[in-house]
Amino acid sequence: MINCYPVISRLIALSVIPLLFYSLSMKAQVKISDYQYNLGLADYNNQPYILLRSFNLNGILTYLAVNPQNLDTRTIKATELSNTTLCSFEQLCLKMEDTPYIKALLRARSKALPIQDAGITHAFPSEKGITLTIDLCPSHKGLDKDIFTSLTGAFKNIERPIPVALSLTGKFLLTHEDDIQWLKGLVSSGQITITWINHTYHHHYNPATLISHNFLLEPGTDLQSELLLLESAMLEQGLIPSVFFRFPGLVSSQQLVNKVTSYGLITIGSDAWLAKGQQAQPGSLVLIHGNGNEPIGVQDFIKLLASETAAVHQKQWLLYDLRTSAARQ
Repeated sequence: MINCYPVISRLIALSVIPLLFYSLSMKAQVKISDYQYNLGLADYNNQPYILLRSFNLNGILTYLAVNPQNLDTRTIKATELSNTTLCSFEQLCLKMEDTPYIKALLRARSKALPIQDAGITHAFPSEKGITLTIDLCPSHKGLDKDIFTSLTGAFKNIERPIPVALSLTGKFLLTHEDDIQWLKGLVSSGQITITWINHTYHHHYNPATLISHNFLLEPGTDLQSELLLLESAMLEQGLIPSVFFRFPGLVSSQQLVNKVTSYGLITIGSDAWLAKGQQAQPGSLVLIHGNGNEPIGVQDFIKLLASETAAVHQKQWLLYDLRTSAARQ
């Protein structure tokens, strides 16, 4: 009898090699360079868009742009745009002052509360339901998947895809590749949609330092790097940055709010941080952490879902898309 195991082993080994090269080529397929903060206006498919960033995508000049009517962001090649003009933040606000995007941006800028919770904190006061935001701060623990399995179970055949907003940090993105792929799978299967909120690249925090000198208020912090490094890393991982920003620890100042909004980012806070005992009300921007570090908030959210089961089945308690929530205020 001929021993075929070595042959099979060699065939398996040979078949793995192309897969490895394919995997490596897929990771290297998206290369972002010269990522710049550039504001401007342009037309795309006969619709006005606001330009936020310019960069080279595999050597091709590309823009990150937002539809000022629905706050949806996308990447667009420069060759696909017409009537492109760059402008300052002030010029942009004047030219597009009547759009939902600029209105939301300026409204967020005006809500710079002392130290904590700057920006939009509440959505639809007349609607039954919430806007769910999940923070993914740096963590050695994995993604709390119970949040998402509970959501898909509760809203099965009720609301699909389910809108959620994830506040992402660069450190979580680069150290939780499997979790990010799992989330992408939920999106591609049509179970959820994700609005990716900028939560800074490093999310600096020193437990021995006062709040007034902590997080982004820490002396020497490079705000531009914190914002743009994360966006660039997201794009290389196939994620589209939104126009939303959440301050680490919800800690900020009027000066910081002004700077962040000048980058075209709408600051959001929360009026229902569940782990802190804040109760969700109709229209609340609910905050929980999905990085494994705040199990009590996750448990409270799952209890909240359970308590609204009857209303969910009657479509009287739904989850709202953050973009829609901000645009309709």
